[in-house]
Amino acid sequence: GNTQKNQSANSQNVDCDKETEPREASSEDQTHVQKSNKTVQNQIGERQAKIADSPDEQHRDQSTDPGRQNDPLPANEGTTGIRDRWIVRDEQKRNSDIKMPSGEMDKPVIDDNHDGTVSIRYDPKEEGIHELAVKYNGEHVQGSPFKFHVDSISSGYVTAYGPGLTHGVTGEPATFTISTKGAGAGGLQMAVEGPSKADITYHDNKDGTVSVSYLPTAPGEYKITVRFGDKHIKGSPYFAKITGEGRKRNQISVGSCSEVTLPGVISDQDLRSLNASIQAPSGLEEPCFLKRMPSGNIGISFTPREVGEHTVSVKRLGKHIANSPFKVKVCEREVGDAKKVLVTGDALKEGKTHADNVFSVDTRNAGYGGLSLSIEGPSKAEIQCTDKDDGTLNISYKPTEPGYYIVNLKFADHHVNGSPFTVKVSGEGTNRQREKIQRQREAVPVTEVGSQCKLTFKMPGITSFDLSATVTSPGGVTEDAEIQEIEDGLYAVHFVPKELGVHTVSVKYKQIHIPGSPFQFTVGPLKDTGAHLVKAGGPGLEHGEQGVPCEFNVWTREAGGGTLAISVEGPSKTDIEFKDRKDGSCDVSYVVSEPGDYRIGLKFNDRHIPDSPFKVYVSPAMGEAHKLEIAQFPSGPVQADKPAQFMVRKNGAKGDLDAKVVAPSNNEDDCFIQLIDQDIYSVRFYPRENGIHAIHVKFNGVHIPGSPYRIKVGKDDVDPAAVHASGKGLGDVKTGEKTDLIIDTCNAGAGTLAVTVDGPSKVAMDCTEVEEGYKVRYTPLLPGHYYMTIKYNQMHIVGSPFKINCTGITGEKLAEEGGQETSSVIVETVAKVSKGGNRAGVILPIFKSDASKIQSKGMGLKKAYMGKQNQFTLNAGDAGNNILFVGIYGPKGPCDEVFIKHTGRNQYQVNYLVRERGDYILLVKWGDDHIPGSPFKVEV
Repeated sequence: GNTQKNQSANSQNVDCDKETEPREASSEDQTHVQKSNKTVQNQIGERQAKIADSPDEQHRDQSTDPGRQNDPLPANEGTTGIRDRWIVRDEQKRNSDIKMPSGEMDKPVIDDNHDGTVSIRYDPKEEGIHELAVKYNGEHVQGSPFKFHVDSISSGYVTAYGPGLTHGVTGEPATFTISTKGAGAGGLQMAVEGPSKADITYHDNKDGTVSVSYLPTAPGEYKITVRFGDKHIKGSPYFAKITGEGRKRNQISVGSCSEVTLPGVISDQDLRSLNASIQAPSGLEEPCFLKRMPSGNIGISFTPREVGEHTVSVKRLGKHIANSPFKVKVCEREVGDAKKVLVTGDALKEGKTHADNVFSVDTRNAGYGGLSLSIEGPSKAEIQCTDKDDGTLNISYKPTEPGYYIVNLKFADHHVNGSPFTVKVSGEGTNRQREKIQRQREAVPVTEVGSQCKLTFKMPGITSFDLSATVTSPGGVTEDAEIQEIEDGLYAVHFVPKELGVHTVSVKYKQIHIPGSPFQFTVGPLKDTGAHLVKAGGPGLEHGEQGVPCEFNVWTREAGGGTLAISVEGPSKTDIEFKDRKDGSCDVSYVVSEPGDYRIGLKFNDRHIPDSPFKVYVSPAMGEAHKLEIAQFPSGPVQADKPAQFMVRKNGAKGDLDAKVVAPSNNEDDCFIQLIDQDIYSVRFYPRENGIHAIHVKFNGVHIPGSPYRIKVGKDDVDPAAVHASGKGLGDVKTGEKTDLIIDTCNAGAGTLAVTVDGPSKVAMDCTEVEEGYKVRYTPLLPGHYYMTIKYNQMHIVGSPFKINCTGITGEKLAEEGGQETSSVIVETVAKVSKGGNRAGVILPIFKSDASKIQSKGMGLKKAYMGKQNQFTLNAGDAGNNILFVGIYGPKGPCDEVFIKHTGRNQYQVNYLVRERGDYILLVKWGDDHIPGSPFKVEV
């Protein structure tokens, strides 16, 4: 059999001719089966006559059609002139519309069944794909709009119908049915093409129909082709949208690099400011790591990809150091070769739930390269990797749910033989329950300069006095914004923008950014849209309590229009409520009946938003814990490496009190609890890091009201809102080409900078210190979309994650496709100050102005008199905003005095006094640019 593969698609073909016994298609990609169709023509004619004569018979016939049993929604097929019937469970206001292939809208008939459901009946008038929209209180029900294909009633045609022709889920069989009744003899051919190879199976139902199933292993659009007698049947090819709904992914990376010692002596201080790159004979240039070798010399660490002489460049501030560039020779046995990796073990064929499924990987004869493993399936499988004494690796994975899992195993960025592997996992699951809602989000109107702007958020249980907000314009000007409480717990930030572009809105509670802050707010048309621009935050994404609504906010304003899907998965059934605030934001609450670990998934247009899925522990009902109170909690920041404390009152509650502090690095430390009076306890903690700490206070294992508490440790100068990223590396890039970007941390304080790149391939990446912050360099190996996440002290900077489009260069592929890859670098930064001054917070705005539009007039521009006030005027009304500079220099130096008066609306009056004869030079600048005529020559 032949597997048809190219860069973007895999195809699977099955040919069947109607006469052999039913069987499953072989594992080969193409199977030929000889069969002849012997369906009796007049039986079909009799059945059609009955349908035409009896409306009741129409309903019975449709409901017993193969592939439609037990399915209350349309099975993606219909017939013109025959009424289709569906059942929808309903308890409130409902409506339904059908969009016909011509684009016109039609109304089906809705009947109340008086049992909590309604029936939807429709008499199709056109052939082709229809869309059925079923709405509940104005919102689409789950799965709506539904697509179904309507064909004509005449016999002799081969038709196909079923959900697998329009949609499906990765790792789950997608099914459809092919009807050949009355079509005569002929060969039936099926093919599935898409992002992954899809194994096809089929079964002859012995009634003129064939049931077909295919297994997609990657999300994306799949093309299903059905031919009869070498001709496409009606509707073929079909396009099915396969989503990764409910799929969980885990990954691990191990491996080895080649290390080469460089000549010369370099101090540790110099090492921080150095960066290195290596260029292969083909021209591929990648960043490489500098490290201190055991000998004390400096060495480079890299993954060799080609045989031959490589050039290593080591630079400081863009200039080569002594002896750079260096030459390094790579021989054939050092280049990583995925084909030489040996993989053994049955765990790549089948596995068991709740057990370690082990396989071995031998890379000893495969050269240098990184080994990356990802496992995707119904559960997030725990992965362990251990070194064996013989130099091989044992890798184990432990899934918790049965089903199909996809295992991608790469060495040196190429698949090993057999990868990706499809593994069938059997056994008992955890009986986790999943609830999902879906809502359509409309794009908000474009915001204009000078209009009233509003950003809303829900934060119950606080006082507005502790809230503050600022707005930073694209030009760098920061102003305070007004916060208004709209209703109990719902707040709005109001401001009036003065320029177009991306603004930064910072909202703080007790001087700490609220979840989601700093926010991006675009004035004018949106430059980009998509799931990466959706934000979510709130206590319901961090912790929860059994039986109590867990609330959080979702902001979709910057992402444009689309579909927002919210899912909650865990030990119990979940009730989800959604409220649209009609301003590009919404609030969500969910209630669970059992404690435990829950996963909150947020998708926008079928793609996870940043940080989704969120893992939330829902604690048992609070019980007596609600009696406890906190007292004397620090009102401001505390210092690192110094003890701090607060009080807890039990108020008669009986049980055990415990507390811990979680640092920004996620290190946990126990708090010291001491009884100081009846029912009053002192809780002492010792923070060891700067940044936002979380203090968890529990009573009988349950959080007390308000826990976990957030507290700032260290100086109040670390602010992610002050960090900005720019450069070519955030735009369009090319495979195999090294590109960079600058992350400006001036005035943001010292903190932890974390840069992560997710995309089709791993990227070689490094980070070096520069004057204004840090330079990040990376080289992508495959074309596609990459997402760069930049966090400062665990918080996204404005614009993060950034969407990067990478295009390929014709020629040999530098890596193989197969699942998302992640690369990251983390740097502990030092405090930096902008060139504009030594004081943090003084940043010169970026003015938008045009000096050529300034008009000047007055005698003082040409001739002046000693000892008298000489005058001229300037009109900068059309020149934008900037700073006006005026200077006069004569034969013996500057003039005695210059006086500038702003008379309003960028109109200026300038007076100056001179006491010596001669020729003077008069300079007038608007920012850095001379106005027309400047410098002027003035005779005194």
